[in-house]
Amino acid sequence: MKTMQRASAVDRLLQPMRRRAAFATVAARPKPPYVLVVCFGNLCRSPFAAAMLRRELWGSGVCVESAGFVGPDRPAPAAGVAVAARRGVDLTTHRSRLLVGDLVRAAGLIVVMEVAQQRAICSRFDRRARDVPLLGDFDSETGHSRTIADPMDQPESAFEEVYTRIERCVGELGTALKRLTRKRTA
Repeated sequence: MKTMQRASAVDRLLQPMRRRAAFATVAARPKPPYVLVVCFGNLCRSPFAAAMLRRELWGSGVCVESAGFVGPDRPAPAAGVAVAARRGVDLTTHRSRLLVGDLVRAAGLIVVMEVAQQRAICSRFDRRARDVPLLGDFDSETGHSRTIADPMDQPESAFEEVYTRIERCVGELGTALKRLTRKRTA
């Protein structure tokens, strides 16, 4: 079962511009001391992305956490835990955390999986869109939707596909943040 959402013709045309804009958004800001990664339920995409970004930014002084819009204190699904473990990420003790104002206000950068999540954060918490980039906009591969698909309630193969994309996007975002960290501390 394929979970990746293929980009529309418009998205394919706009992807290079959105990618440049995402990198420019990161480059134009001071080093964020705190990055928040958000998905709908904080069960699989955002905890995995946060763990990968934490690994990327290890030693940089940037704190990375995750949260979601619904259902606090739920464990990651078994398929997500298994696939993450094969990639060196332990989600066995993860419990979902609710996105609240204090977390949003503390974050220098909030990374989301979907446009609707960006809009919700901007409207509910009065954040600017440039503070809330889509992780999918950092993707170095063309032909994908901006959205990073939710693999919840799907087989491990869906998690493999989604986690591969998250790793690729987080690698790009991490590189941009590390450059920023070096630039600001040099």
